[in-house]
Amino acid sequence: MLEPHYILRKPLLTEKSTERMEEANVYAFEVDRRATKDEIKAAVEQAYGVKVVKINTQVRKGGSRRFRYGKVAEASWKRAMVRIADGDAIELF
Repeated sequence: MLEPHYILRKPLLTEKSTERMEEANVYAFEVDRRATKDEIKAAVEQAYGVKVVKINTQVRKGGSRRFRYGKVAEASWKRAMVRIADGDAIELF
């Protein structure tokens, strides 16, 4: 099992994710592709001291970008949408 700081790479802060944080208590994280939902749940609970209610994960396909010197392939990455219990909050900023 990986350590929490290896599983949770970074929080995703977009307009939509910030709105979901405020309204639905759902936080978005970029996570390690090998991590399972149980490992993500344990990592969030250990790192932030909150109770996780539900997790949705998605593997985002990496695209390709074209530059002057040719094409470059971006790596695929995994996103986890973590819903925490009412009354709990995660301080990201």
